[in-house]
Amino acid sequence: MKSIALLRERATRVMPTGSHCPASGLWSPDAEPDAVQVFAEGHVLPAHNGLPTVWRRRTAGEVQA
Repeated sequence: MKSIALLRERATRVMPTGSHCPASGLWSPDAEPDAVQVFAEGHVLPAHNGLPTVWRRRTAGEVQA
């Protein structure tokens, strides 16, 4: 059974560089919202263009084709 803490972590939509990705999906850096990348749950979120950043989870509806 999943703990409440794990469910809260998965609901997190904003994570800094160096954090473990709380949920698989589309993520983009704050500095460049159109630069969408796919990360799997547990992946360490990288720097973007060599700089630490804050990553935001995106929904498919938020991403422009």
